[in-house]
Amino acid sequence: MLIDFNKQQEKKMPGMNGGTGEMSAKMFMDGNGKIIPCKIHAGGSIGLHRHPTSDDINYIISGIGKAVCDGEEELLAMGNCHVCKKGSEHSIINTGDEDLVMLTVVVER
Repeated sequence: MLIDFNKQQEKKMPGMNGGTGEMSAKMFMDGNGKIIPCKIHAGGSIGLHRHPTSDDINYIISGIGKAVCDGEEELLAMGNCHVCKKGSEHSIINTGDEDLVMLTVVVER
């Protein structure tokens, strides 16, 4: 199966999950999960939320930030991968002056 994100329109989402600022994303979704190329813009964050039925995998393409997962902070930079396991609670914060660009894969299990 080919997913051509070049043909999808990017959507802007202010205050994702109660976070600050704005993020932009494209999304593929089916019953097994989601694939989401996305950007958290400077000053933005994804608010604290829980994953009751899925793992959330965030691969950092560029920018810097931090993840808070079950109360533990992890610094994020290009080439890092933050994994939030099913049942965990997490937030991602852009701590830099440029977009935090990620590829997020949500795996239902």
